[in-house]
Amino acid sequence: MGIIFGIFALVLLVLALSGLRVANQFERGVVFRLGKLRGVRGPGLYWLIPFLEWQRMVDLRTITASVQQQETITRDNVPVKITAVVWYSTVDPVRAVIDVLDVDGAVIQVALTTLRNLMGRHSLDEVLKEQEELAAAMRVAIDKATEPWGVKVTRVEMRNVEIPESMQRAMAQEAEALREKRARIIKAEAELEAAEKLRAAAGLIMENPAGLELRRMQMITEVGAEQNTTTIIMMPSEFVSMARGISQLAERMG
Repeated sequence: MGIIFGIFALVLLVLALSGLRVANQFERGVVFRLGKLRGVRGPGLYWLIPFLEWQRMVDLRTITASVQQQETITRDNVPVKITAVVWYSTVDPVRAVIDVLDVDGAVIQVALTTLRNLMGRHSLDEVLKEQEELAAAMRVAIDKATEPWGVKVTRVEMRNVEIPESMQRAMAQEAEALREKRARIIKAEAELEAAEKLRAAAGLIMENPAGLELRRMQMITEVGAEQNTTTIIMMPSEFVSMARGISQLAERMG
C-alpha cells in the first residue's frame, strides 16, 4: 500500500512540476483553459494546470520588419521601386493572439498596401523631397490599421527609392540646366555691380579732372612694371604745348 501511495505522490509531483512556466521580462503568456481565455501570465514563474491549460507566448520587444521592395506608380505616372522599414511592438498580448492569426505577417501586409496607396497619391518630386513626411503619414496609417490587433507602430522609414534610368537622365539634365542658370544670373549680377561702380567712379572723376590724370599715370606705372613691353602714351595737347614752352624758355635762358 505504501508503494502505491509513493508512486501516486511521485506522479502528482511530476505533474505539478510539469505545469511550471517561466516568462522573461519582455514576454507574456496568454493562457487558455479548455480553449477559453484565462488571462495573461508573467513575467517570472507561474503555474499551468497540466493537460487543462496551455499558453501562447508573446514577445513585447520592438520588432524591425523590412517591407520588401514594391513597384508602384506615382500620381504623375512615374514607376518607382520603394523599400521601407517598419518598427512595431505588441502592447496588448490578448488581442495579438485572439484577433489575428499571424500578427507579424498582418503588419507587413498592411505596410505593403499602405505604401502602394500612399505613393499613388503623390508626385515623384514629393516622393523624393518629402520622404520624412511621407514616412510619418505611413506610420499613422499603419498604426491605425493595426491598433485593433494590439500592435503599436513606432517608426517607419523609406530606405530606398529607385526610379527609371531615363528619368534619372532627365533629372540630371534639369539639375545641370538649373546650375547653368544660376551661374549666368550670378555673372550678370556681378557685371551689373561692376558697371554701377564704374559709373560712380566716372562721376567722381568728372567732378575733379585732375583725378583722371592721376589714374592715367598710375596705369602707366603698372604697365611699365611688366617686362618686355612697349608702352605708347597718348598725352593731351596741353601737356605737349607746356613742354615745348618750357624747352624754349630754357634755351633763351641758356
